[in-house]
Amino acid sequence: MTGTPQRTRVALVFGGVSPEHGVSCLTAGSVARAIDAERYQVIGVGITTDGRWVRIDPAELTAFEVADGRLPHVPADRPSAVVVPDHSGAAIATRADDRLTDVEPFDVAFALLHGPYGEDGTIQGLFEMLGVRYVGAGVAASAIGMDKDLMKRSMAAAGLPVGPWVALTDADWTHDRQGCLARIAELRYPLFVKPARGGSSLGITQVAEVDQLVPAIEAARALDPKVVVEQGFTGVREIECAVLGNPDGQPRVSLPGEIIMKGASAFYDFDAKYLPEDQVSLDVPAHLDPATSDQLRELARRTFIAMDVEGLARVDLFLDADGTGWVNELNTMPGFTRTSMFPMMWAQAGLSYSELISTLLELALSRPLGLR
Repeated sequence: MTGTPQRTRVALVFGGVSPEHGVSCLTAGSVARAIDAERYQVIGVGITTDGRWVRIDPAELTAFEVADGRLPHVPADRPSAVVVPDHSGAAIATRADDRLTDVEPFDVAFALLHGPYGEDGTIQGLFEMLGVRYVGAGVAASAIGMDKDLMKRSMAAAGLPVGPWVALTDADWTHDRQGCLARIAELRYPLFVKPARGGSSLGITQVAEVDQLVPAIEAARALDPKVVVEQGFTGVREIECAVLGNPDGQPRVSLPGEIIMKGASAFYDFDAKYLPEDQVSLDVPAHLDPATSDQLRELARRTFIAMDVEGLARVDLFLDADGTGWVNELNTMPGFTRTSMFPMMWAQAGLSYSELISTLLELALSRPLGLR
């Protein structure tokens, strides 16, 4: 008689100190409900808004959903958790005063963290030091992909088509505001003012006139002292492609999807992404002729490779009236609820949400440890 095969132990890490805490919790609940329980054993690790790591029972995690228009959060009164080295990698333990209990080794980490201190290479560095396999991009690709200025510089250096932008550091704005405004004056309106290292469209302002510019910069600086001001694209279609890594190095790219905003001045902000209903519709796949679809998919593939991404990414593109594709952004941990664009694009390709989760975990498990 053969025993029951041991399930792969997955540490789901979620929450965090970034403004995207609630989005991360929503994603974690969605993944916990859909993960193949016959193949994977979930160990829930939440990070509170003040940075404490706590144990979250998987059964509790499956109830993380939007309630009365509010996103879920990591409760602070759960047992404290720590990650400790283990003979085979690492383990999650419960800390009770000066003792560690309930030590659970894990095989792979799935950090469902969005924004700074999670999507930016920080927790990826921790996993690398512990010798733990994990889902998604490595330290450098995560860090560069989080910083919209460094990301655009890298893309431009790789020959990818990106639009004009200006980056403002804290020192720039504090000591040479007029110089900053002079550089921005070389861009055409409308402008988009963004925290350089934010996500989920938090802190972004669409600026149509010069008198709106300084308030928009200050609003972005409230989230990040480094700000990016982008020249807006007008009359374009907003296209996204989902990309999955492959052990052979050749990524798979979904058919493109399209974001269609309702209202001439609307843009794809936080509420439209996570609390939608009437503001936006998502066409999956986008209504494109085959040649244009192939062109955009190839651009997404080139971006994934040029930025040295692993595991998964969503590449956000613009398609202008001339049929030219432009790279807007790369997201190394895209929105990952069942109704997010990334899973929807793969579902259209025949890869269900549960199968997508399994694919990402198997990709992570197939990756060698150490430098690669």
